[in-house]
Amino acid sequence: MTLPRPLLGTGADAPRGRALVGGHLEQLTWLPGGDIVTAAGRTVDETAVTWLPPIEPRTILALALNYRDHAAELNLGEPEQPALFPKFRNALVGHRGVIVRPRGIEFMHYETELAVVIGRSARRVRAADALDHVKGYTIANDLVVRDFVINHFRPPVKPKNFDTFLPLGPFLVSAAAVPDPQALSMRTHVNGELRQEGSTSDMLNDVASLIEYITEFMTLQEDDVLLTGTPKGISHVNAGDVIRCEIDGLGVLENRVVAEEELA
Repeated sequence: MTLPRPLLGTGADAPRGRALVGGHLEQLTWLPGGDIVTAAGRTVDETAVTWLPPIEPRTILALALNYRDHAAELNLGEPEQPALFPKFRNALVGHRGVIVRPRGIEFMHYETELAVVIGRSARRVRAADALDHVKGYTIANDLVVRDFVINHFRPPVKPKNFDTFLPLGPFLVSAAAVPDPQALSMRTHVNGELRQEGSTSDMLNDVASLIEYITEFMTLQEDDVLLTGTPKGISHVNAGDVIRCEIDGLGVLENRVVAEEELA
């Protein structure tokens, strides 16, 4: 089994996911012993189901250059305010789903990120109260075609929103089970090689201040998703590569890259 132990949360706060099991939509729960069970209590093999993102977001907002070391590796300055851009639902794919590498591109990068899932309507929320509006956390891989990133003043809609460019999951871990979202280590392996390592403690804009900033101008609703940026360590990926994104306590998100030409 590729899912690490332990994940955070038990009982009512146990990690929960969604998958097609035998063609039927099932709500899955991760148990402390490592078993994954359906709502009816049937144990399933995580490699034998079709994983879906753990929630169905209405709005997905992402944050560029939210780690000082990542901005430095791209030779860019730190933004004066959160550099937001949209991700769209067409990009969503679940754990173990394929990532399609578009034809004719050169530079395609992974970005392991903490994804924040909103739990209730939030408008003009103070940072001190912001985490009370969080339902939970999951893992995101915010993929990008770097060929089309012109500068950080232009929102990267095209390079960030190719189909399958947002693997998400596999589980939603309850906010109640995460003592501090700013104390989570993360890693990215490609074909078993460690490529990226960092901690959410290094964010320029932490989760609470990000929610405060966004809700000053828009309302966030239940199951909306905020992607919080990636640390230093991005690198190219090609067809055939397997990307494994890990965040301590949240699990592992693993996806294989396939060439668009293979699907024609």
